[in-house]
Order: sequence, then C-alpha cells, then structure tokens
Amino acid sequence: MEAYFMGIDTGTQGVRIGISDTGGKLIFEQEQKWETEFLKVGWAEQNPLNWWEAVNGIFEKIAHTVESEIRQNIRACCVCATSTTAIAVNENGYPLMNAMMWMDARSRKEMKEINDTGHPVLNYCGKETSFEWMIPKALWIKRNRTDVYNACYKIVDQLDWMNYQLCGEWSSSICNTTCKWNYVSSMGGYQRDFFEQIGFEDYEEKLIMRVDKIGDVVGTILPQISEKYGFFREMKIVQGGIDAHIAMFGLDVLKPGKLGVIMGTSFVHLCLSDQNPDVKGIWGPYDGAVLDDMWLLEGGQISASGLVNWFRHNFHIPEKDGNPYGHLLEIPDEIPIGADGVTVLDFFQGNRTPYKDAMAKGVIFGLNIKHSWKHIYRAVLESVSYGTQNIIRNFEEQGYPVASITACGGVTKDRRWLQMISDVTGKPIIVNENIQAGVLGCCVVAASKGRFYNDFQSAAEHMVKPKFIVEPDMKNHEEYQPYFHKYLELYESLKDLMHQ
Repeated sequence: MEAYFMGIDTGTQGVRIGISDTGGKLIFEQEQKWETEFLKVGWAEQNPLNWWEAVNGIFEKIAHTVESEIRQNIRACCVCATSTTAIAVNENGYPLMNAMMWMDARSRKEMKEINDTGHPVLNYCGKETSFEWMIPKALWIKRNRTDVYNACYKIVDQLDWMNYQLCGEWSSSICNTTCKWNYVSSMGGYQRDFFEQIGFEDYEEKLIMRVDKIGDVVGTILPQISEKYGFFREMKIVQGGIDAHIAMFGLDVLKPGKLGVIMGTSFVHLCLSDQNPDVKGIWGPYDGAVLDDMWLLEGGQISASGLVNWFRHNFHIPEKDGNPYGHLLEIPDEIPIGADGVTVLDFFQGNRTPYKDAMAKGVIFGLNIKHSWKHIYRAVLESVSYGTQNIIRNFEEQGYPVASITACGGVTKDRRWLQMISDVTGKPIIVNENIQAGVLGCCVVAASKGRFYNDFQSAAEHMVKPKFIVEPDMKNHEEYQPYFHKYLELYESLKDLMHQ
C-alpha cells in the first residue's frame, strides 16, 4: 500500500501545504497568504486566527481535489513555522493578543538585560540572545502587557499553536527551544538560576515544559478534522521545528560541510558540525537542535527578499504580465556591477549576523543626480549578496570551510539574482527540484523514524533530488570585491551613529 506524508510550512507571508509520496514527489501543493501589521516602528504582528483559517482553506481544497485513497493513506503530518512568533493563549489555545512576529523588535531592552548577565547558558547560543527569540518576548509581555500575562495559560510559539490546533496536545520542539528559548540538553534543559536572574522565575508556569525531538509523535489528528476533510483517522502529528531548520531536511544538508541557505523574506544560513566549535558572530553552536550528537551553526539576514517587496511598494513598481516582480527581473542587466557607486546596507531591521546589531540601520549611500531607481534596485540586490558573503567569510575565517551552497526559497526563481549571489560569494549554488524545502523537509521528517524510512538521512536521500547548479563567474567575483569591502567599511563608519 502506498504511503503519503503531509507538510505544513507556516511562513512569514503565508502557509504552504504539500502532500508527498515516498519518493519526494509533491502530488499536491498550495499556498495561502496573510497580512502582517506594523503598528509601530519595530513592531510586527499577525492574528493567529488568520493562520488557522488559511490552513482550513487549503484542507478544504485537499478534500475536493485529492482522491480519498490518498487522503486515507497520509500516515503523518509535520509542521514547520517561523520562530519565535510568540502568542499568549488561554487554556483552550485561544490567543489573548496578536502574535509578536519573529521580526518584532520591541523586546530589545529585555534582550540587552539578558545578554548583560553573561550567564553560562549564553555560551550555547553564540554568547548572546536576540530580540527575535522567545525569552525576551515573554519578558516584554510580562512587563508591558501585565493583563495578558496574568490571564494567559501559556506563552507559546507558532509551531506549538499549530500542533495544538491539529492534535490538541501542547508540546515544544527541541529545535525551537534550543535555538530560541535557551534550552540546553547537555545542561539538563532549562536552567532555573538563569530564569531567576532575568526576572522570569515563573517560566515553568508560562512556557511549555514538554520538549520533543524532531520527528517524535506529538499526537494524533483530531477526529473532527479527520472526519471533516477525509484524512486518515490515525494520522500522526509529528514534531517539526523552525521553518528554516526543517528546510535542512528538504535540502539534504544533514552532514557536516554542507551549507543550506533559505532564501526568502529573510536569509538563513545553516550547517551542522560533529564538533563543538568556538565561533563568534554566528548563532550557536546549538546542542542537538536538529540531529542528536550534532551542533548546529546558524547565520542570518533579517532583511533579504523582504527588501525587494519594500522597494516595489515604495517605488510604486507596477506589475508586468501579472507578475508583481516582472519589471524588476531584467534591471540587473541594465546597471553595471557596483551600481555606479551606489551602496546599500541591508540592515533595514537590524543585523542578525555576523554583527548581531539590533540597532543597525538600512542605508542608501552614494547617490547623485545621474542615478535612477534602477541603480538603487541593483544596489539592494548587491547588498543582500554582500551580506551572504560576509556571513560565509565569518564561517570560513573560523575554520568552517564552505564548498558550495544548497539553496531554496523564492529567490531561487530569480536566476539573475542567484547568479549575482554566486558571483559575489564565489560559491556554486545547488538548487533542487523542489525549491520549497520547508514543505518537503516536513514530509521527509514525517516519513522518517519508521513511518516509512528508518532515519532522516535515508529519507532525504530518496526524497530530495538536485535540479541545477549555478556556477560562479570568478571574473565577476574579483570585480565585486572592492564593492564588498566598501559595504563593510560603510557599516564600520556609521555604526556609532546608528546607535544614537
């Protein structure tokens, strides 16, 4: 009997759901969008009820378009999600406030106070926490929304909430808790003295204490969902993780030396090490966050393709042939390398790595009367490319060589930008058949641990298939280097002003 697996990728801009066979072929895939509210500078919120409405909308589509025999043979479902996207909920899981998105920066004060403690737990997350993470956000709610904090049952992550909606069980993922919640397996998990030191002594009451590994069974699909949409009534909901990290399974970068880059609204750069490296400027090393006995290293750019959306909206670029990006695709060919002296810093929402500077600002530098919007646009693309090179340089200078990049996400559809990134970094970029590695990664996880494949690696090897490789033009690589160093120097020159 054929087996199928469902992946639910809950991203920043919407949810994407796919159903895969055992060979990794997606026989169904659909996306539904939602909106983010930016009520104040540095704030970013979403309504969780919109997430569940979107999921049910796609489930309805599955019920009407996917034959019953397939729906009845979906053995397991796995969810990945943005993190930390924090939600305060009551005992029934109903949200008591809008979710604070991962990019929401209002907890910078709490972040600084945590970092100033110098607690040993910080050695397992790059020696610093981030405003993007759970503990600063939870502290912000405790201090600034006392009414919500006192009334709430738990403060949960988007992944936890989605799993609860599907199976009625509260569980947190080792991936999220290790990378975003200051949970350290080798130290026994959460450290009480750390939480007491930062004023979150009641963390056991407000956080989910159950921690499951990726691929472990959280529960079984709720009967009302199974009956409504015709799903297998014993479908298992298995533990997922952070969207970018689960994409590692869909990229097949589960061995040391492989760098996966998720190229979406933000860029995330992920690799595994069998050693515990002492690195700076990188998040981690995270202890067993993805695979047992492996250390996870993470780089990231908060503003990446999100800058393209910012540019398109603010410069009022119209659609072309129904494609909102149609007018932009050929612009890089019209403007030379270096954008005729225009340099952009891509820190529109701060810098995640390697500077870990929440106060870093976006910059457009070098404008004169001859420049047009096209120069600025090319400079935006170059800035994100330089940011990726800066992170790879940080990896390599600390003894972690990067031979190639395996990429996924929406940017891989833009071959000109992909070539630019390859040229700037000097690295070949591998793109697989399924560029939506979050959905496929969820399916790989769902198919593992005996549900069809015995382990993650064998599942990935059977389900992930390369499509093409973008090779760098090393002549262009050399031409880019002076502009890359100008990018670095511009930040160093302006960073003190950015903090005023």
